[in-house]
Amino acid sequence: MTRKYTIGVDFGTESGRVLLVDVMTGEEIATHVTQYKHGVLDEVLPNGKPLQQDWALQHPGDYLDVLYQSVPKVISMAQIDKSHVIGIGIDFTSSTILPLDKLGNPLCFDQKWESNPHSWVKLWKHHAAQGEADEITQLAKEREEEFLSLYGGKISSEWMFPKILQILKEAPEIFEETDLFMEVCDWITSRLTDNLIRSSNTCGYKAFWSKQNGYPEPSFFKALNPRLENILETKMRGAVQSIGEKAGELTEEMAQRLGLLPGTSVAVGIIDAHAGVAAVGAVRPGQFVMAMGTSTCHMLIADKEEKIEGVCGIVEDGIIPGYYSYETGQVAVGDSFAWYVDHAVPSYIVKQAEEAGKSVHQLLEEKASNYKPGQSGLIALDWWNGNRSVLVDANLSGTIVGLTLATKPEEIYRALLESAAFGTRKIIENYTEAGIEVNEIFASGGLPQRNKLLMQIYADITNREIKIPDSNQTTALGAAMYAAVAAGELRGGYNTIFEAAENMAKVKEETFLPIVENVRIYDELYKYYLELHDYFGREKYEIMHGLKKMRSLDNEAE
Repeated sequence: MTRKYTIGVDFGTESGRVLLVDVMTGEEIATHVTQYKHGVLDEVLPNGKPLQQDWALQHPGDYLDVLYQSVPKVISMAQIDKSHVIGIGIDFTSSTILPLDKLGNPLCFDQKWESNPHSWVKLWKHHAAQGEADEITQLAKEREEEFLSLYGGKISSEWMFPKILQILKEAPEIFEETDLFMEVCDWITSRLTDNLIRSSNTCGYKAFWSKQNGYPEPSFFKALNPRLENILETKMRGAVQSIGEKAGELTEEMAQRLGLLPGTSVAVGIIDAHAGVAAVGAVRPGQFVMAMGTSTCHMLIADKEEKIEGVCGIVEDGIIPGYYSYETGQVAVGDSFAWYVDHAVPSYIVKQAEEAGKSVHQLLEEKASNYKPGQSGLIALDWWNGNRSVLVDANLSGTIVGLTLATKPEEIYRALLESAAFGTRKIIENYTEAGIEVNEIFASGGLPQRNKLLMQIYADITNREIKIPDSNQTTALGAAMYAAVAAGELRGGYNTIFEAAENMAKVKEETFLPIVENVRIYDELYKYYLELHDYFGREKYEIMHGLKKMRSLDNEAE
């Protein structure tokens, strides 16, 4: 029997990864990574023009480089016949959006607009649209819009319409010139197929769309800004299609560029973290998946819909068909650990790591492992890039309490690890208190593979077993699985994501189990975390808001 393959393309924050997978077994045959040449544009544009605080942009050409370089590379590495590749699937960070011209090209490709920051890709962690997000939330509350309850009662600056509204207000000329606003995930599938299709996954979680009601009424957008009244039929046009379906087939031009055959199935795109849900086999109610990297996205499969504070989205058929899929998240996890290592660790720790032939992260993990819970006397809030769940407030910031002249770097590092786990526990309890079961926890992404101390801390703080996927490329594997479903059984794929998960998803036998004594101590520390959480996040949030405003004024003065 001829082996069949699918390709998963995982577009992350710093790079794109392409994975070639055996459809029948889930075996990962070949993988290749292309780093984004321009990285994250958070200080200046490629031409040197400065950016304001809280901006995060990217160069869309970097995404095309991933396709043109890494897809042919995995075919070459695997030495397979391209006719045996039955499908390609795309996953992407979200909400990452870009404005397109009438030819479907990014406006920033045009010299006329390249110096205008609003013509570029707005990355998911672009937080400069917080004011617009608050404006949308306020209007939705005043009008008692039903869609607001599906997003925890508060709109995030990271989503599609706050970013569009910011463009309209700050760069009306860009808004006028834009023919289409699209999630980059959907733009990539349209480039591959020449079909204008929007994903139910990206629209449902990031653009107020629901399977039952579609988008909000035009009257809502008109009330937000008169120029938005017809946006759904103009700049947001395009049929919404369900994940697991086929967005189209590879065009002659793109097939030639990628080294594949024309007519190869292309799956409807999916948010990167969401792709990992199927990849770990979490396709039933009560299964909770943490996609852990620079940030953490939590996905929970449930058989009912409940209105819960701070949920980033509740979408029917959103990730797994037939169920409701909930999303929550923490904006800075790996990013906060990296911040500490890159900017705050003393030079003697760096020297020790170099002498030991280890990374600073590895050295700090080893040193921090020697401490018992609570021994450092520190506790931290995990808000180094704001709070996504459950407070939905990008103006909050990180805090470490308990520092003394005797505090060591590894103690701070451990407190940061613990803060991420405390934030996750708060999110889990938010679900269970609302009557949504959390029965199993899976941790995917780069962090669980690299940091065993972190995962043991998560098990102890949540008092739950943590399962790890048996794959280093979980999101890319998930995208490849949806590609197998889009191709269908007749082409050698699957008819449902449940069939694909049964054959292609894999979890390691080794798990992380809570340690009874650690659980007891962390229960005490968690009470302190909750007090700080509510004090700075609910009662006295003006403190952090005011400090952030002062930073903005200082930047303006410069």
